[in-house]
Amino acid sequence: MKMNHYAKCVTAGILCTFMYGTLSAQETDFDLSSQRSEKQDVLAVPGKKIDHKGLIINPTPHQMKLDANNTCPITQGIHLKDKQQKFAASLDFLTQNKKGIKLTIDFGAKAAGKANVKEVSGAYSLVIGKKEITIIGYDARGAFYGIQTLKQLTESPVSAHGTLPCMEINDYPDLPNRGVVEGFYGTPWSHEVRLSLIDFYGKFKMNTYLYGPKDDPYHSCPNWRLPYPEKEAQHIKELVDASNRNYVDFVWAIHPGKDIKWTEADRDALIQKFEAMYQLGVRSFAVFFDDISGDGTDPVRQAELLNYIDNNFIQQKHDVSPLVMCPTEYNKSWSNVEGGYLTTLGEKLNPSIHVMWTGDRVIACIDKPTLDWINPLIRRKAYIWWNFPVNDYVRDHLLLGPVYGNAKDIKDDMSGFVSNPMEHAESSKISLYSVADYTWNLETYDSIQSWKHAIKDLLPRKVAYLETFATHCSDLGPNGHGFRRDESVSLQPILK
Repeated sequence: MKMNHYAKCVTAGILCTFMYGTLSAQETDFDLSSQRSEKQDVLAVPGKKIDHKGLIINPTPHQMKLDANNTCPITQGIHLKDKQQKFAASLDFLTQNKKGIKLTIDFGAKAAGKANVKEVSGAYSLVIGKKEITIIGYDARGAFYGIQTLKQLTESPVSAHGTLPCMEINDYPDLPNRGVVEGFYGTPWSHEVRLSLIDFYGKFKMNTYLYGPKDDPYHSCPNWRLPYPEKEAQHIKELVDASNRNYVDFVWAIHPGKDIKWTEADRDALIQKFEAMYQLGVRSFAVFFDDISGDGTDPVRQAELLNYIDNNFIQQKHDVSPLVMCPTEYNKSWSNVEGGYLTTLGEKLNPSIHVMWTGDRVIACIDKPTLDWINPLIRRKAYIWWNFPVNDYVRDHLLLGPVYGNAKDIKDDMSGFVSNPMEHAESSKISLYSVADYTWNLETYDSIQSWKHAIKDLLPRKVAYLETFATHCSDLGPNGHGFRRDESVSLQPILK
């Protein structure tokens, strides 16, 4: 017997209560109410559902050529030729058998050049022939991404009969930094949840995890100057190790601005903290000056401190990524251009330091005019902190709708794009799946297609129920924020 629409809604609601738990009230010392007064117009969700005949790869490859007349048998497993002996542990989804199909994996400039792979970190080629599979990465990360694509194919309906379609994929990311910033207020993720999400990032080719939990006292006040206790330090090390396995840059952030003293002692304390994190395996760092007031907001002092860190720590370590900073004026509506905060950062910050930006407002979509405004001020490409699907200002809402509204012609105007998710990690995966798709291949991104694929990937046995529930959990409501989303589209004609 088929369930009607109402029954599906009720069942989905019960299901998601078990999956995601109950919601609690806002608990933070930072006033989020100012965000609720922002007004803006967001276009209706674009995109359409497309039948891919079971051939679904996320993120969407840039180039894919399918040979519909030939297949590659994988029932006997694979005979691995791992030329640099790095990826055996990443191939647990395939049986290794000397009589199986030959799988060759290699990476590096020389091999990539012969395979016509783009000279971009994360780029790869995957060729599936009748008798051999070959993966070539521009770097090790690219080869890992080729493996993830192969894994998705083996798990998709196209391989249901033990064969893969013969094809050639030549792929690469549009943005150098893509992923997640854990920067929400509210109940923090557990250690186990963070580890699970890191696997999710790697699977869908996101390469950045900015760790900045608002309630981690060793990230912010009162203990940012102190080393982590043994248990917490071990957790950080485990997160770093998991990130390394998934070719994700674990970016440890510090938030000192609430009580920082512009003294040599505090400057040295910050360097010592970074060194302690380095000893735990951290190789990417960020300094956040968001959501503060008082002396910590001085742009000249901020720039001096950041340049000192860059010159005396970041540049001295030959295996550390460029420093990332989040400014105090991190969106246009909160910026005082005449006061010169952003201009000062642009003029004084070392050019290699990334500057984060949320857009025209705290919660906003990113387009060409947004970046044309901010990039000249900070004299570099903005590193986007996108506040979606974060719901810390409307914690009685789950934001499960499609990811849309960001422009598709701005890949050359950003140095990175990270999504700030909800405290409900599993729920956030619907959006993060699409963020991975968007940031990899902006031009072909289709929000409806990606959203439906995400739901199917996350809950394959209850797709209809989760899609029904998510359809009615998309908007923030009139009291939440000016950032409205399309919701309950199928019911709107009935309700009028």
